[in-house]
Amino acid sequence: MGKQKIFLDKISRALHIQNKLLRQGLAECLGTLILVMFGCGSVAQLVLSEGSHGIFLAVNLAFGFAVTLGILVCGQVSDAMHIRADRDKKLPIGIFATYPSEHLSIVNGFFDQLIGTAALIVCILAIVDPYNNPVPQGLEAFTVGFTVLVIGLSMGFNSGYAVNPARDFGPRLFTAIAGWGSQVFTNGNCWFLVPIFAPLLGAVVGTLVYQLMVGWHVEGEARDKKRATEDSVKLNDINDGSTVP
Repeated sequence: MGKQKIFLDKISRALHIQNKLLRQGLAECLGTLILVMFGCGSVAQLVLSEGSHGIFLAVNLAFGFAVTLGILVCGQVSDAMHIRADRDKKLPIGIFATYPSEHLSIVNGFFDQLIGTAALIVCILAIVDPYNNPVPQGLEAFTVGFTVLVIGLSMGFNSGYAVNPARDFGPRLFTAIAGWGSQVFTNGNCWFLVPIFAPLLGAVVGTLVYQLMVGWHVEGEARDKKRATEDSVKLNDINDGSTVP
C-alpha cells in the first residue's frame, strides 16, 4: 500500500495543473457533461419509449438531480421537451436541445426563458447570500437542484427550460454535426438564439431584482448592526477608562 500511495502521489503531482482558469474550465466541462448527460438521457428515455419508461415529472426530477450532481462534481454552479421534426423519422432532435411548442411565439418564448432564468438567479442568490439566512454549508447543491426542479415543474411546458446557454447550445451543435444539419438552428424561426440571449438577460434581471428588493437591504441591516455593536464596545471602553482612578 505504501508503494502504491507513493506512485499515486507522483502521478498526482505530475498531472496537477497550476493554471487556475484551466482547472475551472475542466471542472465546468465535467459538471456540464453530468448535467446534459443525465438530463437529456431522461428525455431520450421518455421519448424513445413513447412514454412507457418515463413521465414529465421524471424528466424534471432528472434535471434537478443532474444539476445537483453537476455542482457537486465541479464544485461550482455552471430541459428539454421533444419536437415532432426528426431525422429519418426515428430520433427526435428535441431530445438534445430545447424547442418551442406550437402555440409559443418567439417573443413569448423569450420572456418565458428570461423569467425562468431570473427566478433561478433570485433563488440562487438567496441560497448563497450570507446576510439572508443562507442554507447550511454543503447543502447548496441540493437546494439549487430543488430550485431547478420547481422551475421545470412550473415553467417547463412551453419549451423546456434551458435557463443556461451551455445546456442548450452544446447539444444543439452536436445534433447539427451528427446529421440533422442546419434545421436545428432554423427551426422555430431561429429559436436557438432564445436560449442563448434570454438567459443572459434574465441573469441580469434576476440579480437586479434580488439586490433591489432583498440583498442590499439585509446587507445594510447587518452593516448597521455591526457598526452599532462596535460603537457600543467603544463607549463601554471609554466608560470603563473614565472610572479608573
